[in-house]
Amino acid sequence: MPNITPELIAVGFIWYVAFLFSTTCHEASHALVAKMGGDETAALGGQVSLNPVPHIRRSPWGMVVIPIITFFVWGYPIGWASAPYDPLWERRHPRRAAWMALAGPAANFLLMLLAAILIRIGFSSGFVRLDLYTGKGNFSWTILYAFFALNLLLGVFNLIPSPPLDGSTGVMIFMGEERAQHYLDWLRGNANYAMVGLVVAFFVFRYIYDPIARVVTHYLLFYSSL
Repeated sequence: MPNITPELIAVGFIWYVAFLFSTTCHEASHALVAKMGGDETAALGGQVSLNPVPHIRRSPWGMVVIPIITFFVWGYPIGWASAPYDPLWERRHPRRAAWMALAGPAANFLLMLLAAILIRIGFSSGFVRLDLYTGKGNFSWTILYAFFALNLLLGVFNLIPSPPLDGSTGVMIFMGEERAQHYLDWLRGNANYAMVGLVVAFFVFRYIYDPIARVVTHYLLFYSSL
């Protein structure tokens, strides 16, 4: 457990705000694309919104309690949230459901790219500064890097095609309707799949994330062709 200092609390607050906003965007994207596809379940719950309150009300542990605890224990926040949907709609329109699932990670990757663009602009203009030897950066770097790193992590993790993650539903984009419905029968047929799937996802994530993060960080933040 890291030593709790005023600096750590300040950094923790920045990372928590980044987590809260990024997760809200993720779930709001699910809700918006579902609404566009004909399922207003999440929209009626107020989740087509960048206001974090409806998302916190649905997942208070995943949006508030666990992220704060994990930051002070591990040094970074981990949590979860969810957007409700109509399972009958999902079964009738599996490809629409796949787009709904992929909308969340897509929102995270968009936020990651926006943060990367601002960091590159900041490096060239001087308002973002980073000491490559110590790894210490100024306030602008701390904020923008928190958004960059968290959204990269959220996007990659949720794309793993293992239940209950978004990738497990997103793969239906490559299936015909009949095959997708058989797949859904299997996927939703046993609640234990979600627990096993999470264990598998964390195992896979341990091996794939670091190489992906190194490559993406190098090319988006530091690479120059000049």
